[in-house]
Amino acid sequence: MSDTPLFESLEGLRGTGKSTIAPMLAAARGAVLVPTVPLFYQPLRREMDRRGNTEARMCFYLSALFTVTDEIRRLLAEGTPVVVESYFARCLANHQALGSSLGVRLPPSLPQPVTYQLTCGNDERGRRLAERIKPATHWDALAEEVPVRVTDAYAQFPMHHVDTTHLDPDEVLQTILAINTQGAHHRANAEPVGAHPHVLPPVLRRPEGARRP
Repeated sequence: MSDTPLFESLEGLRGTGKSTIAPMLAAARGAVLVPTVPLFYQPLRREMDRRGNTEARMCFYLSALFTVTDEIRRLLAEGTPVVVESYFARCLANHQALGSSLGVRLPPSLPQPVTYQLTCGNDERGRRLAERIKPATHWDALAEEVPVRVTDAYAQFPMHHVDTTHLDPDEVLQTILAINTQGAHHRANAEPVGAHPHVLPPVLRRPEGARRP
């Protein structure tokens, strides 16, 4: 229905523009920008990011996402549009690319966003990352070693692709606003993110000492 409030998510590699575009999109839609790691998770988030257990970190972020869906449901039920900077797709794609052995099947009852995957040319993305003041975490550095694997994992999710390489933020926003989202909720509910058993299966670990093909 046209009066259904929009729920939108921005996905993509670091440096593609998610954190810049998310508040701009929320303002344009008259939406609430909901943080997908609640405030009371933040101290433990910093501690988890210092550790090296991929499965533990993945479960932590899944817990944060499941927790925030209560707020997303409440806002949508009130008729308020919602924007998030990444959702379950980022958590699952990144941790799969980093070697998580967990197979995850998400319940189809989760709020399903209209999702935009922001992409960017390698040179431009590298320049943007080099200009960042915020230092990269250990996990950020690991993800930068396997960007193709992250992108491949993202390919399992239904998304609108937006190339931000030669666009300024306002142009990226206008590109997103021009995308037809009519009926998108029905399409998303028919293909819920991660709901199929073949999505994000356990990743087999390479035995110690085994050589890469």
